[in-house]
Amino acid sequence: MELAFGNPSYLWLLFSLPLLVISHFIILRFIKRKAMMFANFEAMSRVAGVTLITKNISLLIIRLSILLFLILAAAETTFWYTGQTNKNDFILAIDASASMSAQDYEPNRLEAAKDAAEEFVNSLEGKAEIGVVSFAGTALIEQLPTSNLIKVKQKINEIQIMAAGGTDLSSAIITSTNLLLNSRKGKKIILITDGSNTAGSFIENIIQRGAYYARNYHVSIYTIGIGTNETAAGFVPEELGVLSFFDGPTLEYLANETGGKFYKATSMEDIREAYSKINEEAEEGFVSVELSFTFLLLALILVFIEWGLINTRFRALP
Repeated sequence: MELAFGNPSYLWLLFSLPLLVISHFIILRFIKRKAMMFANFEAMSRVAGVTLITKNISLLIIRLSILLFLILAAAETTFWYTGQTNKNDFILAIDASASMSAQDYEPNRLEAAKDAAEEFVNSLEGKAEIGVVSFAGTALIEQLPTSNLIKVKQKINEIQIMAAGGTDLSSAIITSTNLLLNSRKGKKIILITDGSNTAGSFIENIIQRGAYYARNYHVSIYTIGIGTNETAAGFVPEELGVLSFFDGPTLEYLANETGGKFYKATSMEDIREAYSKINEEAEEGFVSVELSFTFLLLALILVFIEWGLINTRFRALP
């Protein structure tokens, strides 16, 4: 659970709260001194049995609350929590690096991943927008999020092995996350890959940055590690002995850091089962509650309460 702000710059106005407290007591002290110049309020208070000049703490608290609610409303405060939601939007991020041409699946890893992705699209319950990203050494947007499932399946089917060497998981995550920024539903990336992160590995903490970026925008990543054996990495000749393998700990880290899950798939049935489990959990995700209107309403209510108190309990003596 956390609070997010659409206009965080307005939060600087929170520094006005202590200024309101200070000014309240300064003005109160000034009023008291002025009153003492014209009447013996201490004697009058003893006779009346009440304090004629109070600190008005109740009014101070109300005014602080009004100011706080107005600032939070201006900052476009949103409350996020993990809960039940009937709809989610998905990005299918499919590894299209050279090693996905390995034939330990029929006919190869990429085609098996595409077939399972199409089955997932067919099995989705309820209306959801789905986008498609393919990636190797770079990430490409194949399909913007859409509820047209025919177009989604067409774009999945058109994915081919990419000439760009390497596997850039971070680029795939950031690109996929960007496609979900305008979603008002649960946001999920399903990332299927047979490789560890190789492209961009010279950048420090590149995987952690990708995970933080997705988490910052309340996107959950579900990772599926595909492959039954190791294979040559990209277009590197096999005789050099450079192998590609999915990095389980990294894929598990990405899932855990963003509220998703990691699945290891060593068969076509494992891939189908992973997609099936993700579909079963489609009603779980980050849920947002816009609070700006609520804070404005509370501020308005407190304004009327303050007005009532000023004209009754704290009304100045004629």
